[in-house]
Amino acid sequence: MRIAITGARGFIGQNLQVRLREAGHTDTVGVPHSVDGPSLAKLLESVDFVFHLAGVNRPQNPADFVSGNTTFTQQLCEAMAQLPKPPRVAFSSSTQASLDNAYGQSKRSAEQALIEYGQRTGAQVNVLRLPNVFGKWSRPNYNSAVATFCHNIARDLPITISNPDAPIQLAYIDDVVQQLLALLGEPLAPSGLPEIGDVHTTTVGDLAATLRGFKENRQSLLIDRVGNGLGRKLYATYISFLPLQSFHYDVPRHGDSRGVFVEMLKTPDSGQFSFFTAHPGITRGEHYHHTKTEKFLVIKGRARFGFRHILTGERHELQVHGSESRVVETVPGWTHNITNTGDDELIVMLWANEIFDRDRPDTIAMKVDA
Repeated sequence: MRIAITGARGFIGQNLQVRLREAGHTDTVGVPHSVDGPSLAKLLESVDFVFHLAGVNRPQNPADFVSGNTTFTQQLCEAMAQLPKPPRVAFSSSTQASLDNAYGQSKRSAEQALIEYGQRTGAQVNVLRLPNVFGKWSRPNYNSAVATFCHNIARDLPITISNPDAPIQLAYIDDVVQQLLALLGEPLAPSGLPEIGDVHTTTVGDLAATLRGFKENRQSLLIDRVGNGLGRKLYATYISFLPLQSFHYDVPRHGDSRGVFVEMLKTPDSGQFSFFTAHPGITRGEHYHHTKTEKFLVIKGRARFGFRHILTGERHELQVHGSESRVVETVPGWTHNITNTGDDELIVMLWANEIFDRDRPDTIAMKVDA
């Protein structure tokens, strides 16, 4: 399949090209905005599918809306109609096509030109009316408020919010590209305006607060819920805007005569992650919990885990080496400790199911070998 892409160097176009390459579509051609009629027809020879992603949305001269969106689309339609086999088309329009502003009118006129092309030639035409699209490689002060907010917040620059309660609809770039790719495999799908899946609704104020939280979590170590939904997509976008010098950050390191303890990450409802070290012969722990549970993974060295039931006195002991990848769990009501029984530094990864609360630590001192 030979695929042509207008706007190939833009935000959606760049992401689409990467995914096309991953899917094995290597016969692609970029169609620049500046190409004239004869050259346009030449570029489209033997093309089976056209992703029409080019457009103008923030011109200095409002007349560029017409030339960049409507006129170019009309020229594209004429060139495609002249081909022996008019190609299928997917067009990235905008939800503003239903509005009467200059941008919306130009997009609506472009839609109409494509619909007429499809009616005239019988080619499949799908028009996707996209809301604000966000994701990696978007441009601040151009593509969306998300891009602008991410860029500025990551660089300690101010952001401007006129109305924090203003609603905003968002579509994530990976979801949009996935929908575009799906059209390649649907040659018999009807023309029209397919529904855009996974559109997220939030407010400008909530969006800004979420993105600011991503920056602040490096200090608090408390990460937001970024494993699914809108949070996952916004976090990936924010991280993609980090300047090179912000690809890393330091966390507090607490050391004493036993070794060091470092907290890496805390979550709202899934506990926290840390690691600690222990010098040879050092014992750590010597406490029990009522509700808190922990998972230990020895990364380096050799350790002995000791347990004693605080009521019955029953004992249990485990010998663990870093080469074993064995997780040891603490059990409520059992006091426990960990001793470095090797000759080198012991390094242990630790997950606790709750964030440590100094007012309610649920950590009661009691030696295993009382």
